[in-house]
Amino acid sequence: MNKLKTAVFQHPNLSAWFVLALGMVLLLAYEARNVGLQTSQWIWLIIITILVAGTAIWIISWGDDDEEGETVYDG
Repeated sequence: MNKLKTAVFQHPNLSAWFVLALGMVLLLAYEARNVGLQTSQWIWLIIITILVAGTAIWIISWGDDDEEGETVYDG
């Protein structure tokens, strides 16, 4: 359990990508279960969903670098 916790804290973007992608794929599978998609269509939808989740986390992480370099003027 400590190894998992350490990995999550060392790679927060990767962890967030995994959690978001898992949630999005589960939601996709639930909502599209009765649509009648072929196997190849399911595979491509899941791949694209995982990539969209990764892109979302990447865009969200752009703001992380700005906070580290900012200095607050108190005077």
